[in-house]
Amino acid sequence: MNRSSQYAATLLLLCALPWTLQAEEAREGCVEVSVGGYKAPDYNCLSKQMGNDPDAVKAAQANQQAMEDPVHKRPPNQVGLSTPAATSVRMGNTFGTSVKPQRP
Repeated sequence: MNRSSQYAATLLLLCALPWTLQAEEAREGCVEVSVGGYKAPDYNCLSKQMGNDPDAVKAAQANQQAMEDPVHKRPPNQVGLSTPAATSVRMGNTFGTSVKPQRP
């Protein structure tokens, strides 16, 4: 394909762009474009679809309530600390007698 035909194709695509944008706003679905074998999804459209989820508000409220618990009142496994029971399972029969665990 020579340069002039490439420029003509680009010009035609740019002329059709306003009508394409109006048509996309009317549709509910998102369009994936494939250029040179690489798929490029429309992230703005996907973000709009994900933003209107009523369950997301409930999940955010539950997450906020979970974060309100003081750290010193949370169980050790939620804070990232090892519990004596977990250490006993990991150490196996060497618990209290060796520094090398039975299980890694």
